[in-house]
Amino acid sequence: MIRPREIGYTDELLADGSVHRAYEDGRQEWRRRDPDGVVRWHDDADGSGTDELLGARTIKRVLADGTVTYGRDIGYGRTLWGNGDTMMVNRTSFGGRMGAILVGLGVTGLAVTASQLPPLSLTPEEEEELRQQAQATSSSGGGDSGSADADWDGGDWGNDDGGGWSDDDFG
Repeated sequence: MIRPREIGYTDELLADGSVHRAYEDGRQEWRRRDPDGVVRWHDDADGSGTDELLGARTIKRVLADGTVTYGRDIGYGRTLWGNGDTMMVNRTSFGGRMGAILVGLGVTGLAVTASQLPPLSLTPEEEEELRQQAQATSSSGGGDSGSADADWDGGDWGNDDGGGWSDDDFG
């Protein structure tokens, strides 16, 4: 079992359709989802980059300097990053609040298993395969296929809503 450092955040939808994300450790970030589904972000420490949902609940983060890291949505508003040292928890979404309730009840813990870890690296071919899996899931309705990425905390990621915001855009 791995016990990652937990960092909570809340999202606020802004009038221009972007989102202001406030982290419990004091950091701030501004995010906007492009029509192709990629989330572009910049923060208050001059960092910037993109987050892309590849499929199988895997997220690819590319920093402005070209550094690539991967995350994995593990449910209940929680996203595990890198080698499992950090878990982002969406305190805004129903899933994040439900996850906190379940932890409080002892139903689920903060520890995660090795099977939940995101990949440390992927080849371009592996990334494309995940994208194709995600596309196939969304075009088949994304409902009851049993795929891990069929439901992203209730967000309809297959729907192009003109850059709108879901309650958990790539934690």
